[in-house]
Amino acid sequence: MDRLDAMRIFTRVIERKNFSAAARDLHLSPSKVTEAVKQLEGRLGVRLIERTTRAVRPTPDGEAYHRRCVSILSEVEDAEGAFRGAKPHGPVRMDVQGNLARRFLFPGLPDFFAEYPGIDLTISETDRFVDPLREGIDCVLRVGAVKDGDLIARRLAVMQEVTCCSPGYIRRFGMPERWDRLEGHRMIGFRSSASGAVLPLEFLVAGEKKIVMLPAALTVDAAASYSAAALLGLGLVQAPRYAKEEAFANGTLVPVLEETPPSPTPVSLLYPGGRLLSPRVRVVIEWITERLRTAALGQMAQP
Repeated sequence: MDRLDAMRIFTRVIERKNFSAAARDLHLSPSKVTEAVKQLEGRLGVRLIERTTRAVRPTPDGEAYHRRCVSILSEVEDAEGAFRGAKPHGPVRMDVQGNLARRFLFPGLPDFFAEYPGIDLTISETDRFVDPLREGIDCVLRVGAVKDGDLIARRLAVMQEVTCCSPGYIRRFGMPERWDRLEGHRMIGFRSSASGAVLPLEFLVAGEKKIVMLPAALTVDAAASYSAAALLGLGLVQAPRYAKEEAFANGTLVPVLEETPPSPTPVSLLYPGGRLLSPRVRVVIEWITERLRTAALGQMAQP
């Protein structure tokens, strides 16, 4: 097997921490991936990977060799592209929380693919926090605070949030007048995928965050269900303002308590640290950055 191919297989096994997952990503059989790593270890005369029943992890020699491999592979891809005059190409996997992709990224995809026709982009949409290293994802567009120290985080924008409810809710429970006078009101619970806890309502009062937990007859863990329940009048919700503007315009939802809005929510782009990014991942990251900083003008604040 070509040495560069062996390096690519080895780096994918390290990044995925799993031989079978690496094989799927590379469209190879697990036996071929295993044999490639064994041959690499034999040629180098050192053990690169520790295999247990639960995990695959690099040895100290494997960690050092992995760093060299990603550097070499990135340089090779850059050099070949420069001499061929070719633009970056190949697969890129990204994950986007909620409907940010449909709202801000999809409208720019025709121009992106016209510029980079050789890139195969896979976008997954989830409401959970994914692990890019374990799941083989190149970059993640994430909403909320970032605490993962193994990832590089680039803050792109800040989403303005709003408290709202349906006209039917107001007819049943009355118009909320003040954040600290919500007796008799209820909220729709949203369970955080990060903590597993139901998120309280929060309000900015003279620059200070105030927390309120109301009774919730319904608790969900998906943004689409949260929005659907709000339209049915089941409780107060707090969500990005841009996502509710259409509902406000057609009267199916009403903004309330606007003098004490929820605190803004950061939007960040995350990607694994400790390794060089391939040219194809770099152009996707720069494109996402530009899209969020331009298409979001008027709907998000600059970070």
